[in-house]
Amino acid sequence: MSLLLARRDNTSGPKQKAWTPYLYILPALGLYAFFILYPMAQTVLYSLHDWRGFGVPRFIWFDNYINLFQDPIFTGALLNNLRFITFYTLFPIVIGLLLTVLIARRRLFGLPFFRTALFMPQVMAVIVVGVVWQWIYNPAFGPLNELLHNLGLSGLAKAWLGDFDLALPAVGIVATWVQYGFCMVLFIAGVQRIEESLYDAAKIDGAGEWAQLRHITIPGLRAEISVALVTTLIAAMRVFDLVYVTTSGGPANRTMVAGLYMYQNAFEMSRVGYAATIAVVLTAIILCISYFVIRWRSQMAEE
Repeated sequence: MSLLLARRDNTSGPKQKAWTPYLYILPALGLYAFFILYPMAQTVLYSLHDWRGFGVPRFIWFDNYINLFQDPIFTGALLNNLRFITFYTLFPIVIGLLLTVLIARRRLFGLPFFRTALFMPQVMAVIVVGVVWQWIYNPAFGPLNELLHNLGLSGLAKAWLGDFDLALPAVGIVATWVQYGFCMVLFIAGVQRIEESLYDAAKIDGAGEWAQLRHITIPGLRAEISVALVTTLIAAMRVFDLVYVTTSGGPANRTMVAGLYMYQNAFEMSRVGYAATIAVVLTAIILCISYFVIRWRSQMAEE
């Protein structure tokens, strides 16, 4: 009898131990479900209703989605998000690579200072950045137009944030100024794990700086570049605060983005159900972009 009980204890022991790790992650999982998964499910549910934020929501099936894709303001905002990819993703990655070559591959006097100064925009609050650049772009007394006047280039002075053609690039330049520091630090960390012998061999073979960048640095930074791609693409698709502070979507919705349009529908027009629909569609787009970038990274790693 005692032998049978011992066997039962031995068989039940591993099962109890197998559940032990789940007990440790249960509190974190509960918090994640309450603060993330539950609001997401509520957002999807609200997107199927006509609701003004108060009163009883009216179930309307997929009417919000149909109206959304027929909404010219939303389609224009989504196109602006795609245009911001150039300033949030392409330019910061290119600038980050060039700065990495200049800083990480050379011994410069005051190198810590340059690294800190170049990374500083990344750690500044976006609201502060927006206010500062709004002052820089000010057409009446902004430093940019004052500089152009003093250089005898008064014809180039513009109302940068009020110009129909220049407002989006003007905001995009600010976004590039904020984002390139993150890419630079990420690439500098990646360059440090590339073997120095590869660069020595390339120099012996007569490879110049451009050849070393193309054949050694960039291939060696594939993982870091893919991380920068995912991060900056998400930032471009969910941009809100920078546009809100600088232009508020103007002039004439030329800088309107999906995040700002969602905010306006929810808090200014009291169209909470419609705003939830924008949130669901924007989340789906971000997930699709992230999936394809991560899949591309996996395929590059296998080659």
